[in-house]
Amino acid sequence: MKKQKLLINGKRLSDSLEKFADFGRTENNGVTRLSLTEEDRLVRDYFCSCCEELGMSIKVDDMGNIYATLEGLENKPPIVMGSHMDTVKKGGRFDGILGVAAGLEVVRTLVDNDIKPNVPITIVNFTNEEGARFEPSMMASGVLSGKFEKTTMIQKTDSDGITFEDALNSIGYAGDIESRLKEATAFIELHIEQGPILEREALKIGVVECVLGMVCYEIEVTGESDHAGTTPMNMRKDAFFTTNSLVTEAIQKLNLLDEDLVFTIGRVNVHPNIHTVIPNKVVFTLEARHKDQQVIERVEEIIKGLIQSGSNDGCEVTATKLWGRDTVWFDESLCDLLEQSTNSLGYSYKRMVSGAGHDAQFIASYIPTAMVFVPSVNGKSHCENELTSWEDCEKGVNVILETVLAIQAK
Repeated sequence: MKKQKLLINGKRLSDSLEKFADFGRTENNGVTRLSLTEEDRLVRDYFCSCCEELGMSIKVDDMGNIYATLEGLENKPPIVMGSHMDTVKKGGRFDGILGVAAGLEVVRTLVDNDIKPNVPITIVNFTNEEGARFEPSMMASGVLSGKFEKTTMIQKTDSDGITFEDALNSIGYAGDIESRLKEATAFIELHIEQGPILEREALKIGVVECVLGMVCYEIEVTGESDHAGTTPMNMRKDAFFTTNSLVTEAIQKLNLLDEDLVFTIGRVNVHPNIHTVIPNKVVFTLEARHKDQQVIERVEEIIKGLIQSGSNDGCEVTATKLWGRDTVWFDESLCDLLEQSTNSLGYSYKRMVSGAGHDAQFIASYIPTAMVFVPSVNGKSHCENELTSWEDCEKGVNVILETVLAIQAK
């Protein structure tokens, strides 16, 4: 007789997610819970109380990351699950918090069934993943992984001039550097997709293989300002018209590179921005993302080629690289294990990539790491109408539970 799968309590999971959403819930059923605010303090307190009820020990590190650990029978590095509890302004009820609630539900399921894990289990809440109050995003996991300098990060200020350090102290979650996550058997992050692919393909689970590499340039086009009514067209050095030509050229060339390439012109500033004056300067950004570094390099070649194209119109064009990152590949054996768990549960799935950044991409630099996606309705996220069905949330957590059990059995 086939042994019945251990599954989570879906109703309890949905109740838990709704309870978490009460901390900062907006009028339109979204959530505003910026990092290190009073709402963040309250949700942290609630999370810790839930973990303590399960007999878990709580540690907090110097960046405010919370680690709740269920003791194991063996003295091994823990299996870590989690994500973040902060949101953007008027964000949704699922982004980040689903990963934390998943860890909580996995432990509750083990406790309900009197299962004592061989390997310790830790649930983590990473501080300031969103970067909505203190830039940059993924700040605390970036410090843990050595990507960011702590001394620089804690002096970052919000719009009111309050430093990260002061805000952390004010909510009482400044802990000890010795409590930082240093090693783990595995780190698994469950997250909503924040995109339309799983829903469009009618799939329930995404096994995430990597976080896409990306590059962002700021392009400045400089012409000359003249009167809009008295200057003949053939005597103008119109920075905006040149920009329009450059954007058209960029789109045409980038579309030919690879069908999986995504690119965005997200910010455009026109100067002097007066309807009776020919623009003398336009500054815009061009960002692109792809898993293949060679494709990213071709993107950069195209961007640099715009400099010559712009000069042909009599304008000066400069392109400054603001930042970039290489593709972060997740642990292959852990991805395989997640795929096996999904198969064993009979859920439809695909291997996929993440176009958005997550704490997992930094943690992957020193701990075996992987991610699981569940569908986002209409691909919506970072807004109040962000939605993932309770059924899909439940399936995602069941995959995490099955994977944790598989690791325990090794």
